Amino acid sequence: MLIQFNFKNFNSFRDDTTLDLSAAKMTEFSERVVTVGGEKILPVAAIYGANASGKSNVYGAFEYMSEYVADSFKYGDDEKNFEDVRPRPFLFDVSSEKEDTSFEVYFTVPGDKTEKSYNYGFCIGEDGITEEWLNYKARTARKYSMIFYRDKETLDLSGIPKASRENIKVALEKQVLIVSLGAKLKIAKCKLVRDWFLNNEFADFGNAVTNFFMSRLLPKGFVTDESVREKVIDYFASFDETIKGFEVTKLPQQEDTKDEKYMIDALHQKKGSDEMAKISLSEESAGTLKMFVLYPELESVLKNGGVFFIDELNARLHPLLVRNFVLTFLNPETNRNHAQLVFTTHDTWQLSNQLLRRDEIWFTEKDDVGVSTLYSLADFVDETGARIRKDESYEKNYLLGKYGAIPSLKTIAFLEEE
Repeated sequence: MLIQFNFKNFNSFRDDTTLDLSAAKMTEFSERVVTVGGEKILPVAAIYGANASGKSNVYGAFEYMSEYVADSFKYGDDEKNFEDVRPRPFLFDVSSEKEDTSFEVYFTVPGDKTEKSYNYGFCIGEDGITEEWLNYKARTARKYSMIFYRDKETLDLSGIPKASRENIKVALEKQVLIVSLGAKLKIAKCKLVRDWFLNNEFADFGNAVTNFFMSRLLPKGFVTDESVREKVIDYFASFDETIKGFEVTKLPQQEDTKDEKYMIDALHQKKGSDEMAKISLSEESAGTLKMFVLYPELESVLKNGGVFFIDELNARLHPLLVRNFVLTFLNPETNRNHAQLVFTTHDTWQLSNQLLRRDEIWFTEKDDVGVSTLYSLADFVDETGARIRKDESYEKNYLLGKYGAIPSLKTIAFLEEE
């Protein structure tokens, strides 16, 4: 499980930023808190904020870290390719523009009976990795112990098996992460970290191009396995009982491609008849397509106990459907493997003390020089110095501006006569 994510100097976030999924000391919904490795961890984090306040950049920071862990070995000794993948620092400040970008996570591994906690992070600059570290903590320990550490002058691999240290020293390049290289070399401690990142899922619904592409993704085995299609039908039945099945037809293969293509029809039962009406899946509503796209990742994280990070979860979905989706992660009966959901949204209907704890609610706000900040409702202090009570109307107070993180509006007057 993700305990904490820290990052700095990424896009609009210039300063140290923390998304903390460790539970604060509060009484509401205590039954949903997961205790593992001596940590009390939350299953959900909802991020609110005005347009362009930085919500998507929180998503982007975690996605960037995950992708670089998976792929960094590809950029070794290739400065041109590295320039294309280097993260964008905060550009509205002369000093930060040249400084490193940093990423760090604290996490536990699903299925680890020893319940160890891990701390992994790296800093990345203009030329490559400037610092990288991996530490672990036993369930009963108070402090973390080092597995490896590197910076520009140091390479300490004392926590790596001796037989593998020389291989890393010989093959490591400045653009490559030790965990990426170590995973390729089948070093267990490095593979553990790499696999933790690969176990997580991402869905970006704030991008029209992404939406167009993702609407054509199919669940694994959907084409050939009837039982997979039955699971998808059961999933749809939780919010739309009109779809009774799917029909898959293989299309003639084009001469210029080896890719197999299929036509998928959703089957709807005709009123007063046992006959089915076929509607092409591409002609279903945008909301139906979105839920179809979410299914494979949802199934994966619930099964494997990963983190599902979604940008703009509310886009094209009814608020009740969004709530049902969130409740899937909040309910221990449906979320037996302690999967987590982190999502950005504008849907204030979910901003309720009947659904979320104060420490599960986060806000992003951007100041007048373009610097974004991320803060939790649990840590928010109002103008009188008081903290937010659990019986407040979060939605009402947020829209009234009590918590910040809302747009500053002016009258749209560009059509007024001069």
